[in-house]
Amino acid sequence: MKTEIQSSLAKRARFVCLSLIAAAALGLSGCANGPNYSALPPLPTDAAPAMPSAAALPTYRVQIGDVLDVSFYLNPEFNETVTVRPDGMISTKVIPGMFVYNKTIPQINAALKKRYSRDLKDPSVNTVVRSFAPIRIYVSGEVNTPGEYVVVGQALTLTQAIARAGGIKNSGVQDKILVIRRGAGETPQTYVANYYAATQLGDSTQDARLAPDDVIFVPRSGVALSYAKFQQNFQQFISTGSSVGASYAIK
Repeated sequence: MKTEIQSSLAKRARFVCLSLIAAAALGLSGCANGPNYSALPPLPTDAAPAMPSAAALPTYRVQIGDVLDVSFYLNPEFNETVTVRPDGMISTKVIPGMFVYNKTIPQINAALKKRYSRDLKDPSVNTVVRSFAPIRIYVSGEVNTPGEYVVVGQALTLTQAIARAGGIKNSGVQDKILVIRRGAGETPQTYVANYYAATQLGDSTQDARLAPDDVIFVPRSGVALSYAKFQQNFQQFISTGSSVGASYAIK
């Protein structure tokens, strides 16, 4: 009876393996000619290439963890250095709490002037960002080195974050990558990103800029999921002495 069961499992395993190999071969046949980049301009060969300039950049908005210098020109005794708390608030000697998260510096100056006007006559207040909070991006799923990646200044783009994570494994999906965005709130929003179009198709518009605390998840491909099910349901029950006609492995 044991021999019959092993024989039956071996036949099923052989069928699954051959099916996986056939699916992989069909996928490869569609990519035999490689991507077509004929519509893209050649890279400039100047000795000192210039970065593309922007007519205007978005006004910086204060983030959690930023350190702010609050200065009063005529009342230096009120000068303080404060840190934006996890709840988006700052506290000073006069103000127990004021919400500043995602506000611009002019907006913060106006709010401080209004609050300090109760104690000072026409206060002249100026806020400067002393240090910027580090931006954290998380990459998980079918990448070679998943983990947390920290930058200071501008957030990473999709391709930059995946490059930090060592690239996508052969078992990963490239055209339907999930980006989970939570921000400072507690209600997450999930988006779909097309890494394949940004890289293999040369569509730079798909290389979106990420937001602080974004989580990038690279799902398994259908072939990889089928192989995982095969391992769970068949391969673990086949003895090492059984012979299977084909093998398939995804790293």
